[in-house]
Parts: sequence; structure tokens; C-alpha cells
Amino acid sequence: MKMRKMATTLNRMAAATSAMLAGFVLAAPPVVAAEKMALTLNWTIGADHAPIYFAQARGDYAAAGVDLTIEIGKGSAYAAQRVGVGASQIGIVDMPTAMQAKGEGADLVGVMVIYATSPYTIYWKKSSGIKTIKDLSGHSIGTPAADAARLMWPLIAKTAGLDPASVRFVNVAPDAKFAALQSGTIDATTNFFNLHYVAERTFKDDLGFLRLADIGFNPYGNSFFVNGAYLKEHSDAVRRFTQVTQKAYASCLADPAPCLQAVANAASQDPNDLALSWKLTAELIRSPQPVPMLGYFLPERIASDYQTVKSAFTLKDFDARTIYTNDFLDKGVTAAN
Repeated sequence: MKMRKMATTLNRMAAATSAMLAGFVLAAPPVVAAEKMALTLNWTIGADHAPIYFAQARGDYAAAGVDLTIEIGKGSAYAAQRVGVGASQIGIVDMPTAMQAKGEGADLVGVMVIYATSPYTIYWKKSSGIKTIKDLSGHSIGTPAADAARLMWPLIAKTAGLDPASVRFVNVAPDAKFAALQSGTIDATTNFFNLHYVAERTFKDDLGFLRLADIGFNPYGNSFFVNGAYLKEHSDAVRRFTQVTQKAYASCLADPAPCLQAVANAASQDPNDLALSWKLTAELIRSPQPVPMLGYFLPERIASDYQTVKSAFTLKDFDARTIYTNDFLDKGVTAAN
């Protein structure tokens, strides 16, 4: 009799346990289907991409249901073209370049700012006799054909009070800019400020340079742009990508070491050089004015950038508000002011 009661009790316990487990299964969150995305970088892998590789290595994109493929870039113009025609879903593009591309028919929308301060910097050797940007008149500037600063030269020259046609551009490979300048093959070159440590190491006391933001040329720099048609059809996936990336940049600003290790592993680069570059990159990421969250586009700056770009290029008019959105950012991620 006791054995029968014990068996009954055990059966009831087993049934209750099964029901409880069934409840847990029913309450479990749905599995997010993996969305394939291709991200085209602006250039080759650098410290500025550390948060992306950090999030990728940690499994953050996969956990958010994003199957991310990272493609090496060949300049902002190339990335804008890839995203604009839908060959890549996402790309890192300099804002003026993106505006120029959109004005020529490219379908792309910015979802997160990376460089809130313009990274454009012009370099020369003091021994060349060049002292200011106006002294570049009659000299050569070496850049890749798709270099963002080269494409934006009419705007830069206008801001500096220099005739755009007074300089001669020479094609130089991205990784050969400073070598060409050092050898005298070119008189000046452009680069992003996050590589300033290389210029200081190369030219030492002979280094002459100008950060263009210091003369008022300060449009938004690199940003994440998404193909417009893809954004409409896959808005939830874009939101997941954007917020994972936004949080990764915030995390790397707070603690760069694991992020730099992730990109060093991916690109076989010197961790010390990456640390120097990231320190400069962090300056560019931090907003020069208060913004509500990291990666936020200020509408008034977008409007100003649009008018600046439009004044230098023949573009098909478009509503500047259509080139960006802040809707996919996580409002809880503190801005990097």
C-alpha cells in the first residue's frame, strides 16, 4: 500500500515537472533568424574598425541574428557605390561623399555617425617652404583617385580661400602617401587624423600639417550607411546591426584593450600602433557639441553639410533629411562628448 502511494506521488511530481518545463519552453524567446549582411569598410582594416571586429569576435552580431561579412574597402566613393546599388547592404562612407553619391542617384541612408569631427588633414614637409594651406598653390598633392579628401577638394579649397585648380593631383596608393611625400615625389598629401602618429614618426621636426576642422571645414566624417531599399525591407535587422555596433563603439571607448586585440588578430597589426591610432580615433568619435546618444546625427549639421556639398557639385536636389535617420540607435547608449 505504501509502495502504491509512493508511486502515485512520484508520478504526480513527474507530471508537474513536465508541465513546468513545458511552460519554460513556451515562455522562451523566439530564435532570431540570421540575416546575412555585407559591410564594406572605407579602407583597409585599421583601429577605427576595432569595435566591429570586437563585436564580431565576441559573437555579438551572431547573437543578434546578424550573419555579418566584412569586406575590405577602397575608399568612401567605392563603399558608397557598393551600398548605393545594393551590392553591399552596409558601408562606411564619409558624409560629403555620401551626399554627392545620393545626389547622383545612389540609394543610401546613414544610420550612425562614427566621426563626429572631420578627420581630414593635409600634410607637407616644412623644408619644402610650405607654411600654410594657401602655399599649396602650384604644388602637387598625392592621393588615391577615390580618396575622400580628393573628391572634396573643391569644398576644401573654397573654405581655405584657395583656387581648386591651382594644385595638381597625383595618383598615390593609400599606403604609399607618406613615403611619396618623404621622397619628394609629391609636395603634399591628405590623410585621416587617426594616422597622425605615423606622420609624426616619419617626419619628426620637418612635419607640417593642418587639420581642416581647424579652418572651419568640419562636415560629418565616416558613418554607417545602409542601402535604402534594403532598409525598408529589413528594418529590424538594420536596427539589430546598428545597436550592436553602437554598443561596441561605446565599449571600446571605455576599454580599448580587448577591441584593439580583436582587430590586431584580424589584421596582424602591431598592437602598439593600433593603440596610438585608436587614441586619435577616439578624438574624432567624440562629438564637439552635446548630442543625446552615441552615433547621433544633428539635423542642423546635416542641413549645413548638404548646403556645403551642393555649393561645390552639380547635384540632383534631394531632401537632406532623407540621407540619415536616428531611429535605429539605442537611446540608452551614452554619447561620447
